[in-house]
Amino acid sequence: MTTLASATMPLAARLRRLFGNRAMLAGAVILTVVVLAALLAPAIAPYAPNKLSIVNKLKEPSLAHLFGTDEFGRDIFSRAIYAGRISLLVSLGVVAISTVLGIILGVAAGFFRSLDAPISRLLDAMMSFPDILLAIALVAALGPSLSTVILALGITYAPRLARIIRGQTLVLRELPYIEAAVAMGLPTWQILVRHVLLNLASPILVQSTFVFASAMLAEASLSFLGVGVSTDMPTWGTMLASGREYMNNAPWLMIFPGLAIVFSVLSLQLLGDGLRDLVDPRLAKES
Repeated sequence: MTTLASATMPLAARLRRLFGNRAMLAGAVILTVVVLAALLAPAIAPYAPNKLSIVNKLKEPSLAHLFGTDEFGRDIFSRAIYAGRISLLVSLGVVAISTVLGIILGVAAGFFRSLDAPISRLLDAMMSFPDILLAIALVAALGPSLSTVILALGITYAPRLARIIRGQTLVLRELPYIEAAVAMGLPTWQILVRHVLLNLASPILVQSTFVFASAMLAEASLSFLGVGVSTDMPTWGTMLASGREYMNNAPWLMIFPGLAIVFSVLSLQLLGDGLRDLVDPRLAKES
């Protein structure tokens, strides 16, 4: 098990590997900057995100407008910062929902043999659809809004976590101490909480970072297609969509929101890869 192997790794070795992974540290730094900028948006943003100024429309980047302005004279820098709040909020909600659903489905399928087949078939059916198409279908059925986007993406990405948790639970279920706990007559909930879920913490954490990145990219895609959150809310996807018409004359309308998406998703991918390496038992043996 990944968690069992990593749990026996000396603290010094963990810290040495953690600070020796420059890619992971770079991802953590970028993500920290994005989070701080989103949290401090009211203090950092020089203008209100929806403040119109027609006389300043399509201004190039300058000291007055660091990222330029859009077709309505709105400051791109301010809108990009506030858009980060929406992306982070949606991604956190998606991770929460997909993790809860993934744990319930994955543990139930892996621990209870009678539930394995029906749950596995359900997960296979959901994963047979491309993520973005399933999300669009769910949003269309529920109606476009911030809450429905979070719910739709949470349901969409739950099978990813559920499949991984199921596989880990299948291994855990056959370990001697689990069999001993069952033989001693311990309540099932106690076995699941104390012995199964605790050992699933590391793989869940690692996969959650990848789901976070995927959710952020999916939210931008839905907003770009016009089926995401309300257009009144600034998002990186809607900024890209509105900037398409001015791509030749005002490329900054797409460059800066696009870079925000790229760096945010890249930071999460680097962080997830680093966490995965940190808890990988094969790497633990090498050190």
